[in-house]
Amino acid sequence: MPDVVPMERITSKIYVIRDTRVLLDRDLAELYGVKTKILKQSVRRNITRFPEDFMFELTKEEFENWRSQFVTSNRDKMGLRYPPMAFTEQGVAMLSSVLNSDRAIQVNIAIMRAFTRLRQMLSTHEELKRKIEAMERKYDGQFRVVFEAIKQLIETKDKPQRKIGFEIKEPKAKYKKKRRKN
Repeated sequence: MPDVVPMERITSKIYVIRDTRVLLDRDLAELYGVKTKILKQSVRRNITRFPEDFMFELTKEEFENWRSQFVTSNRDKMGLRYPPMAFTEQGVAMLSSVLNSDRAIQVNIAIMRAFTRLRQMLSTHEELKRKIEAMERKYDGQFRVVFEAIKQLIETKDKPQRKIGFEIKEPKAKYKKKRRKN
């Protein structure tokens, strides 16, 4: 069976909040094809299935910080009146037992695959970094320049931005006006 939801669509909705990768209720509702209100009601009816490490509600401060990352007017608050629920990977897995539909099951499978793929990508990056450091220790002085260049590519630094445009300098007067004596 082909993927119900493309992997890229899922991974673009995974946020890191409280040092944990989570999906928000509104994004999950969209993926499941239900209204956010229905998803929240189902979770609240089965709240014992969702301990703090499975699901948590964003604090007012977290909600404001998350919302400020998007360029939207404050008036509509992105359609949110209440802080959203954030679901960890285990919380998303638990949702399949609460939202009992074929689509929910297929979407959950796709989400679990997305989390697994994300973990694999992160571990590969760490593994590559360790290998480069080991090579650096082994070949120390011979390839120092190469390793420095690789490190600069891996580590992104904020560079001061150049000004765009040009400056207009006032021209100096070539001739001084002579005052007439009367």
